[in-house]
Amino acid sequence: MVGIVIVAHTPVASAMLGFAEHAFGVLPEGVRAVDIPPYEDTKVSFDRVLKAAYGVSTDSGVLILTDVMGATPANVASKLEALGPLSGLNSAVVVLTGLNLPMLMRCISHRGEGLEELAQKALQGGQNGILRLGSKAQQEVTDK
Repeated sequence: MVGIVIVAHTPVASAMLGFAEHAFGVLPEGVRAVDIPPYEDTKVSFDRVLKAAYGVSTDSGVLILTDVMGATPANVASKLEALGPLSGLNSAVVVLTGLNLPMLMRCISHRGEGLEELAQKALQGGQNGILRLGSKAQQEVTDK
């Protein structure tokens, strides 16, 4: 089963993990959250993300979900992915950014699949979870 690490600005990662516990009725095994507070040294952040990845690492790999591309959580996760075997992890790492709740639910629900397949399902879940609701959206559909 693929390990999952949620890395986001404080308190988003912990809140996402709390949502997963609420939605699934139990804290999912092999999923960790790392909140990155403002002004934390990036070396400290990296070390905490690495420790979390070690904690969920399996032969199937580690999927890291981050909130915003270009921000510290994504940057430290990308550094871990770029290190490959030099990180000391004995599993592949894939990093996805743009985390949302549908993406996280899809990840947890399909963790038995391979790392690349899971990454694709996560991306689809995240994109498909973004919809416009309301009368204007409904009117546009009926006008077509």
